[in-house]
Amino acid sequence: MATRQKKAAPRKRATSSKSKQKRSGAFRRFLISFTSTTILVFGIASCVLNPQLADGLRERFSLPHLELPVEDAPAPVRHADPGPTVTRFAQCPQFFPGAHPAQLPAGAHLRELCFSAFAVLYNSQTKTPLVVVERLNRAALVNAREQHRTDRFYAEARLPRAERAELEDYRGSGYARGHMAPAGDMSTPEAMAQSFSLANMVPQNQKHNSGPWSKVERDTRKYVMRARGDVFVFTGPLFDAAPSTIGRGHIAVPSRIFKLVYDASNGRAWAYIQANRADTEVGAPMDYESFVRRTGLQLLGQGGAKAVS
Repeated sequence: MATRQKKAAPRKRATSSKSKQKRSGAFRRFLISFTSTTILVFGIASCVLNPQLADGLRERFSLPHLELPVEDAPAPVRHADPGPTVTRFAQCPQFFPGAHPAQLPAGAHLRELCFSAFAVLYNSQTKTPLVVVERLNRAALVNAREQHRTDRFYAEARLPRAERAELEDYRGSGYARGHMAPAGDMSTPEAMAQSFSLANMVPQNQKHNSGPWSKVERDTRKYVMRARGDVFVFTGPLFDAAPSTIGRGHIAVPSRIFKLVYDASNGRAWAYIQANRADTEVGAPMDYESFVRRTGLQLLGQGGAKAVS
């Protein structure tokens, strides 16, 4: 019996060792499976913004596709709308109502030019102003009556040569060099001289310039002389889709010209839009809302102004 027991003992130890190895192997496989599944689930949950990575993990471990609840999905990234870029006129905001420049689109072809008595948003594509703005009042116009008109037109040296109108562009064209900020509004010798910059001009029908348009300018000054405070005047050209041009510099000829008058003391505004032709006559002014509809220009901002009575 003793001998048999001694022989049986080694077989029992061998059986015990194999059993431990089986249990150890099964436990190791369980850990690997559990760990892999945990990694996959965690990886998919934390990498929802990278679906290709999640799909690769699922294929590697042969697991079903996991759908996250809608409420757990991250919200889409929303970038703030920068809105349209606008002109600033940091050097001369005083020419605008409330010192807030008009909300006009900015662009590589537009340049801001500040003068001593007016500001110009210049369009290098048409080689004319887009709009010119003045701040007038009774005192300024009283001084303007004492100024001598110089008539010394000049090319604007602050503009690159390729973007500016030259004197020879107007010569022999049949068009007048039409002021947008009129010489008659200028209250100092410096302002008078600057008003003859070609950056302040558009090609204008000569008869229209000296007749109906001149009357619009005179009527505007008459109103300013009666106003209680500052009156802001916006003047500029309007072009057809394919405007005609003059000169070697191809200066665009406007089909119409506008003038918007805004009395800051009472909020009233009115505008004229006149065809740039010899047969144009002075018509009744329109209200600001009609002006915006016809031109698309929000020169007084979204608030608008009181209608002219």
